[in-house]
Amino acid sequence: MRVLVADDDEQLVRALRITLSSHGYQVIAAPDGVSAVTTAAETHPDVVLLDLGMPRLDGVGVIQALRGWTNAPIIVVSGRTGSAEKIQALDAGADDYVTKPFQIDELLARVRALTRRAIPGTADPVVTFADVVVDLAATLVTRAGARVHLTPTEWRMLEYLARTPGALVTRETLLKGIWASEQITDSGYLRLYMSQLRKKLELNPSRPRHLITEPGMGYRLDLSDASSPPVVVGEE
Repeated sequence: MRVLVADDDEQLVRALRITLSSHGYQVIAAPDGVSAVTTAAETHPDVVLLDLGMPRLDGVGVIQALRGWTNAPIIVVSGRTGSAEKIQALDAGADDYVTKPFQIDELLARVRALTRRAIPGTADPVVTFADVVVDLAATLVTRAGARVHLTPTEWRMLEYLARTPGALVTRETLLKGIWASEQITDSGYLRLYMSQLRKKLELNPSRPRHLITEPGMGYRLDLSDASSPPVVVGEE
């Protein structure tokens, strides 16, 4: 079972790595918020231990980004004891909140409890729309039975959308998750790669039926196959 420890406290990360590894967990570490998001997208951890006060992207931002595509349990491990911080983290999508300093046995018990509740077999579904099949476990896309070759960036953009079909994935989530930098704010990157995805996956790329733009907000993947002509949604 993979555990992502996202914290900029090197000593704490080292201690958690030793302890969790001794209990059979595979530990992956991320020293800041942006790398936490990208590492999670690359490794698909079974549970996330997350500090709130991290550089580049704070813990609440990380929670919001992760909840755009994964239901993996998130346990906040933070020195912030105020009720407002706890409420904000839980409202953003965290499953539990542990205050530093903490007893390692208690943390392990909470990890076990949350992972027992996780639904097995749903982390890597197969998503289909029109004649396209997206196998998230195999990182494979086919169209009409033939393999579609995507660049790594195209795949990651499609993966974010496919993990939460029908839901809006914000531009901020995609930019931070794909390029691992909060400095990249130009959504022209997104328009470029979305255009390429549509050329490879849509029947009519200029009138997309499934890879939909929500102007000013982001994108979503529509899995429906309505026979009526789609409403044309312009790019941002």
